[in-house]
Order: sequence, then structure tokens, then C-alpha cells
Amino acid sequence: MSTNNPLFSEFENVSSQKWKQQIQYELKGADYNDTLVWESPEGIKVKPFYHNDELETKFQSITPKNAFAIVQNIFVHDVKLSNQRALDTLNRGAESIRFTIENESISIEDLMQNLPTEKATYSFNLPFLSVDYATKIQDYASKNKVNCTILLDPIGQLTKDGNWFESLDKDFEKLNTIVNYSPPLEGCPKGGVVSINASIYQNAGATMVQQLAYTLAHVNEYFNRLTCIPQPITIEVSVGTNYFFEIAKLRALRTLFAILAKEYNHNFDCVIVATPTKRNKTIYDYNVNMLRTTTECMSAILGGANAVANLPYDALYHKDNEFGDRIARNQLLVLKHESFFDKVNNPADGAYYIESLTEQLAEKALTLFKEIEANGGFITQLIEGNIQRKISESAQKEQDLMDSGKEVLLGTNKYPNKNDRMKNDLELYPFLKQNPRKTLITPIIEKRLAEKLEQERLATE
Repeated sequence: MSTNNPLFSEFENVSSQKWKQQIQYELKGADYNDTLVWESPEGIKVKPFYHNDELETKFQSITPKNAFAIVQNIFVHDVKLSNQRALDTLNRGAESIRFTIENESISIEDLMQNLPTEKATYSFNLPFLSVDYATKIQDYASKNKVNCTILLDPIGQLTKDGNWFESLDKDFEKLNTIVNYSPPLEGCPKGGVVSINASIYQNAGATMVQQLAYTLAHVNEYFNRLTCIPQPITIEVSVGTNYFFEIAKLRALRTLFAILAKEYNHNFDCVIVATPTKRNKTIYDYNVNMLRTTTECMSAILGGANAVANLPYDALYHKDNEFGDRIARNQLLVLKHESFFDKVNNPADGAYYIESLTEQLAEKALTLFKEIEANGGFITQLIEGNIQRKISESAQKEQDLMDSGKEVLLGTNKYPNKNDRMKNDLELYPFLKQNPRKTLITPIIEKRLAEKLEQERLATE
């Protein structure tokens, strides 16, 4: 074909208005908006089609160019076994290890012994705040040229536990010291030490707009209260099953972070580490969890997550085990090496539906963020209980939809297998744990949608 006669030159461009007219004709008198437009819990009206002549771009989309890293979570109880497990999982396809260290008696030298440092990355999740221990990790990383981050989040401690590690002033004093500490060796990369546990908002039932706004306000507290943050900030997020919305959520998060960081002359992009949510996971018909986590990991990757830590299908009721970890890791390996999800930079670019969702989520979240800041900021709103109340209201609305069958969990409130028996398989308690105690604030409570139905079924087995 001649280059002067392009393939589609004989076809007229069809505007969105012409598409609507044709659709209205096909509806034979039914109302277009009532029939084809639905509204999400975030207040976003989803249309039956999207066209570039209606796309308004207010926010510049930002996505990383590097492929996502496959993360393996390891809770460190026994140092030797944790070291062996880390080495084994790295040999089986994991690219990053996230250690959760419960106390200061754990030797970093023993934990990291013989682990590769050239290609693998490491992060240390510390559920305590210790200047001495954090600087030991920084010294070790500098001396041995280990690419690592330390995950410290005093505000995340407050939201989850209801109390600071010590107090607001002491926690931020310690964090300031750790952030500004310089390891003795020069010329070695300095990993980040500030992290944001945004997963709790999703797992507690917040809408996506709330998740984004609360994450942004959470970050803003650190920008305001730390003297400087001379390294990237890690944001840990949970990803749900609303496929396209979750892609847009992560894209909106990165865009909003960049807008906020610019105001503080913070010149680093955020590092997004994504994990499938627990909120929609079930103990009955548990194999369905593998299907859920697969789509959630796909959303995370397409949304631009820097790293993905998959959730094993049996994580709710089984202790850590080799089979569950292997299947979870293999899901990501299939997406990377067989489905080539890491080969295209920003594959969601130009998809009008996703672009529109990204714009609307970002705009609504920015409005809510400004409201939070106008009313004293995130910590003030937590102390006053407003954040907890709004999340609880959103969670209850979703719970009502699930209880009425309008929101479906396969194998639980739709097509359940009556022959399933789980009472003798519960190695872990899979329900909300009550821990009455005196706290500074009401903690944000994570709770799964299926808990009530599951408890009823267990009682009748």
C-alpha cells in the first residue's frame, strides 16, 4: 500500500457524541445513565466507553522504568533458619528479601551471612524503634555494600497499635537521628529508612480515595516533622480485586507523591511495595485466593509498583510453609517470565478508561487531603478519631454489600462448597483478635469481609 494512502484514511473519525447517539438508539428508549453508567464507592461514575475527546489531563502520569522485583517476606524467629530460607528463596527466583525482625537480639551479621549482595536487595521491617539497632544495619550495609532499606514508621505504629513506640516527640527525635545518620564509609549507597504502612487503610475497609488521601497525609507528617529526608520513602500498599481501579490507584499515588514531594524539594521518587489485600481472602474454598492474588499482582505490576510481595493462598490459617511460599512466588515468576509483564514500560499509558480513573482518583484524593490538612493534619485527625470513624463507615458499607450478596466472594457467599471442613486445619487464628488495653487513640482495625460467615460455618461443623 502506498504511504500516501493510509489504511484508515477512508474512515471518518467518530466523536464521543456520535457514539452516544448510536448507543441511545440501540437502547430503544431506555435511559443511558440509568442503564449503562454505574457509580463506585469512591463516587466515580463509570461510563460504558471512553473517548480521547473527553479526556482531561490535569495530572502528569509518572511510572518507573525498571521491572518489578519479586519480594519474599521472612519473619525472623530463628536466625540460622531465616538465613537458609533467604538463600533458598533467592535461588528459586526471589529478587528481594523483606525481613521482619522482632527484637534487638538478632545479629545482622549472622542473618546476612553468605547472602548475595550484587543483584538482590534487602529490607528490614522493625516493629520497634531503636537508634542503635538501625545504625548497626546502616553500618553493615555501608561496609558490605548491601542495597537495603530499613522500614521505620512511627505513625504506622500509632495507627495499628493505638500508641506510639514511646511518645510523639521521642519517636520523631529518634527517627530524625536515624534518618540523618551517616555510615562511617563514604561512597556507599544510603538506603531509605522512612516507610509508610498504607496497607492498613485498605485492609481496614477504606475506599480508594481515602487510601490515597490518608497515605498522602501520612507522608506529609514526615515531611513536616523531620529536618530532611535525604533518601527515597517506601510506601507499602495493599491491592484489592477491582482490577482497573487498582491500576489507577497506584498510578495516582505516585503522581500525588511527586506533587507533594516537590513542595518540600524532595527529589526522590517514592518506592511502592505492593501486596495483595487480606480483606477479600477466605479460609473456605481457599484455592480461590490464588485467583484473587493473581489479578491483584497484575494490577500492582501494571500500576507501576517497584516491588511485589505476593500473599500465599493459605496465609490466613497456616503458618509459613514452603509450599505456600513457593506457589506465591511462582505466580509472580509466571507473570514476569512467561507473561512478560516486565517488558513494557507503563503499559497502561493511553488507555482512556485507566487514564480517566487515575485523574478522578487523584483529584478526589487531593481534595480530601487538603481537608485533612485544613483541620490540623493527619495525626490530629487520628487523635480526634475522625480518620477511624470514616474508615469504619466505608468498611460497614462494603460489609453490608457483602452480607446482602451484592458483593461476591466465591466459595463464601456465592457457590459455597458445603462439604468444606476447616476446623481441624486452622494453625493460625484467622479472625479479628481482641486486645483490650489503654491506648492513646482508637487503632485502625483490619478485618476481612468473610469473617462473620466463616465463624458461623465453623460453629456448625
